[in-house]
Amino acid sequence: MTVAIRPERAQDFDAIDRVVAAAFGKEDEAILVRRLRSSDLYRPELALVAERDGAIVGHVMVCDVALVDADTTHRVLSLAPLAVAPSAQRTGIGSALVREVAAIADGLGEPLIVLQGSPQYYGRLGFVDARTHGIDMALPEWAPIEAAQVLPLTSDDPALRGTIVYSDAFDGLE
Repeated sequence: MTVAIRPERAQDFDAIDRVVAAAFGKEDEAILVRRLRSSDLYRPELALVAERDGAIVGHVMVCDVALVDADTTHRVLSLAPLAVAPSAQRTGIGSALVREVAAIADGLGEPLIVLQGSPQYYGRLGFVDARTHGIDMALPEWAPIEAAQVLPLTSDDPALRGTIVYSDAFDGLE
């Protein structure tokens, strides 16, 4: 079965909601996707789906986020969330989505992507502890400090340091 990765389209949105909710076992991440998509942080070229046999089986979204260093605010990218339908997990779809969205971001000249997630999973994809880049972010109670991660891209700038400040799209979600 061939999986095609492509940008999301408006007609995909309901299927994306179902995949994201099923992958996380709750609606919070689907709500987050909808909030981010309707915000000025949304980067449509960085919201991808994986399609297999005409069905959406995976989704990844990378949006703008603020990196605050003293009085300076930089715009960087944040991956949130990555979702694969439970029936398609452990088949490489999630990794393929992350690699593709990172390649697109790199091609756009973006310096890095931050995220909160499993160091074991994302470490295989080139993400490293954000502290090694001087980047801090608040984490949920469930997350170890190593869950704050960064993927340096070709245009990485070591001067980009500070604290990630998430938009209100993340408010009230776990």
